[in-house]
Amino acid sequence: MTGIRKRKINNAIAMGVAASCAAVGLGLLLLILYDVLKNGLSSFGWTLFANDPAPPGMEGGGLRSAFLGQILLTAAALAAGVPAGVLAGTFLSEYGRNMKLSKIISAVSDMAVSIPSIVTGAFVYAILVKPFGGFNGWAGAAALAIIVLPIIVRTTESMTSMVPWSLREAAFALGAPYHKVIMGVVWRSAAGGIFTGVLLAAARAAGETAPLLFTSFNSGHFSLNMGRPVPSLTVTIYQYAASPYESWVSLAWGAAFAVTAAVLVLNVTGRLLIKLRQGK
Repeated sequence: MTGIRKRKINNAIAMGVAASCAAVGLGLLLLILYDVLKNGLSSFGWTLFANDPAPPGMEGGGLRSAFLGQILLTAAALAAGVPAGVLAGTFLSEYGRNMKLSKIISAVSDMAVSIPSIVTGAFVYAILVKPFGGFNGWAGAAALAIIVLPIIVRTTESMTSMVPWSLREAAFALGAPYHKVIMGVVWRSAAGGIFTGVLLAAARAAGETAPLLFTSFNSGHFSLNMGRPVPSLTVTIYQYAASPYESWVSLAWGAAFAVTAAVLVLNVTGRLLIKLRQGK
């Protein structure tokens, strides 16, 4: 009985410590959300999305160029990262089940998810910014694509591996070649999970600042030319929040609220889709 009582005491202590840490983390998160909501809601409006930035020190203006630039960079990153990630994840789950190379790629993908984004930005700066003589939007999109790629690889591998092998055998019995089985059976069955991974990757890309400081940098003017510095919302928030102008700080809070809301919606949607997929 002494051993059982000791284990119960240790379990209670561990549960108490874990619950306390969870409460502290949740409290800090709610505090951040409350602060963003309180300061950003007053600046959140149609003018924030419809107007271009005003000159320094002048009231008014918006962040239209930054919103459009952020969408452009994120879309370009997903356009490059999603096909490559889906194909790589499919290779790992379908063709490389028993290959050592697949295990290496899978392990590298796991490590790449946790690599600090500033390291990715410095790497892309060395290969796509410095050799070409200046910041540019393509480098920013490449940095974001590198960040989202391992997320999509791991999600695709997991979702396609969950498809029962009996479905593949049924398609094989009808005479379908393997590539038709993958496109018509495996991808169709795992489409919800793969789409969820894309949403989570988009949320990760939309909230990154450090890699864009090294690559696309920023621009105070409306520009969609990917060969030059492209305005981005996260970098604009960073610069406006540190400025001495109250109007810019207010716009930064409004933009922070918009980014937080967008990332929150994407993450919650992705988690709900995963839960529904696992339930089915």
